Amino acid sequence: MSASHTRDDTLPRLLRRNARARGGDVALREKAFGIWRAFTWAEYEARTRAMALGLQGLGVGDGDVVALIGDNRPDWVMGEIAAHALGARSLGLYRDGLEEEIAYLLAYAGATAVIAEDEEQVDKLLNIADSVPGLRYVIYSDPRGMRKYSDPRLLPMAKLVAQGEAAHATDPAAWDRLVDATDGERVAILCTTSGTTARPKLAMLCGRALVRHAEIYLAADPKGPRDEYVSVLPLPWIMEQIYALGFALVSRMRVSFVEEPETMMADFREIGPSFVLFAPRVWEALAADVRARVMDASPLKRRAFDWGMRLGLAAQAKGRRSRLADFLLFRALRDRLGFTRLTSAATGGAALGPDTFRFFQAMGVPLRQLYGQTESLGAYTIHRPGEVDFDTVGVAFQGVELRVHEPDVNGVGEILTRHPNMFQGYHGVEGIPDMRDGWLHTGDAGYFDKSGHLVVIDRIKDIATTARGERFSPQFIENKLKFSPYVAEAVVLGDGRPHLAALICIRFPIVSKWAERNRISFTTYTDLSSRPQVLELLRQEVEKVNATLPPAQRIRSFVLLYKELDADDEELTRTRKVRRGVINQKYGTIIDAIYDGQEAIPVDTTITFQDGTKQRIRTTLAVASVEREREVA
Repeated sequence: MSASHTRDDTLPRLLRRNARARGGDVALREKAFGIWRAFTWAEYEARTRAMALGLQGLGVGDGDVVALIGDNRPDWVMGEIAAHALGARSLGLYRDGLEEEIAYLLAYAGATAVIAEDEEQVDKLLNIADSVPGLRYVIYSDPRGMRKYSDPRLLPMAKLVAQGEAAHATDPAAWDRLVDATDGERVAILCTTSGTTARPKLAMLCGRALVRHAEIYLAADPKGPRDEYVSVLPLPWIMEQIYALGFALVSRMRVSFVEEPETMMADFREIGPSFVLFAPRVWEALAADVRARVMDASPLKRRAFDWGMRLGLAAQAKGRRSRLADFLLFRALRDRLGFTRLTSAATGGAALGPDTFRFFQAMGVPLRQLYGQTESLGAYTIHRPGEVDFDTVGVAFQGVELRVHEPDVNGVGEILTRHPNMFQGYHGVEGIPDMRDGWLHTGDAGYFDKSGHLVVIDRIKDIATTARGERFSPQFIENKLKFSPYVAEAVVLGDGRPHLAALICIRFPIVSKWAERNRISFTTYTDLSSRPQVLELLRQEVEKVNATLPPAQRIRSFVLLYKELDADDEELTRTRKVRRGVINQKYGTIIDAIYDGQEAIPVDTTITFQDGTKQRIRTTLAVASVEREREVA
């Protein structure tokens, strides 16, 4: 049923519709204590109704902001819809956010209540409560460890639900009145932007826009009641809002929630979803994990894997699938990863390297690329079936307009978009600076290829030029480097410099396995990354990437950083995008030393862990030079 042809243009209305029409069908699943628990549409509505009426009894209502923080859980999506039913706005917070970030967002949004998952999140909220004077209630779902608290703002979810059920028993029509009063044109969601250059802004999204955009997306990539989806992307991210709420409520796609982040892949395999979207970092980690497992296999199995991959990649390059490779290798590999039932898979949020893309395509994963922004309700382009091109992000959804602004002689310019389901502006900001004449200026550079597919190069501000006037995209080279199982993160340097260099973070679990197998002793991440054998291993990986690049875009030198890049240190966004300005400032001394020709860079610094503890690091970074003659070769 299309919401465009009914009054079901808000999430509470869609939930009520599904509960009345298909109340006995499974809507959600959650794994707890090793057991999957199913929620029917009727149960989904009943608990959401109780939450809404309970919040109403606390005084939460029209125009208030209800924040949510924790792992992906049914209580999150129910709590979000309950807030919308009251005319309140929902604000998703990343579960690993630091206290300072959370305090800023809660105060900026003017949050009245927070629905928190457990003691860990409650501790953060109580520590910052004095800096968020408008926060009146902290409602927690998991009561474990909570007996020691006596703060009057704390309220267990069980008590809130009980109060809501009592209110429903007293006035059975109250829920319907609330749902009937919801207005699809009103702002329902405050969604954080990625914040690559500064603190994230809060994009204001209305319910009707979310529902309609989900419909347009579903026309390009259909889903239905038989489809299974496992919710593993962070729920504050716009794409998970589209899937776990928009897709699920419009198409009745079943959504499952894993027990813990550590059990994600095992739980994922048990469900065997038909659709998946992972961020590029997850696809890269999966590819690296597969290759790491192969490294631990017997010589015979390693040769069989290499042979199967060659067959699969050769067939994939011709637009076909290798039946022999599928029978001998890929079928078992897909089963191990939980991909057996996949009919649709996607990547979005950032660019995925072509090598990683080919790896999964050859495996038989129907992977396609998406492109979009928070302000445009997430994705609005996708590859059509049979038209997957690793270098593009496909074509626009129906009703979405795209154009390239002020293209140069090669057709490259800023990507602009507009469609009926855009955001309503930024919370607390007058006007929309990036919106001109109805067009959203994305800040991304791109062009259309001969087939009409959109090619996204990089952020305009990130496209760099060497001192010799040679332009390059750092992101493109970084994605190639991260296809290596040994590279977790890379930052390519060279803007205004004589040549390209890189800061590289090793993928510790895999490099440590390699070190153990080669009998290389080490203690910590810092110690392992400083080993000369590891430096030589990574030099070989850089040389492999250099061999695929034009001479002007090859990396001449690099260092292995003494720590991983971390969102807690503001080096990455919460969606794992590199903050280049922070990197250039924080590691400026190291970068200058690389270009000054130093062979060893002394480091004496202190790092702070998430629990507040600090550790002093004293080490020496070796600058690895990639041989000039090998580059030319």
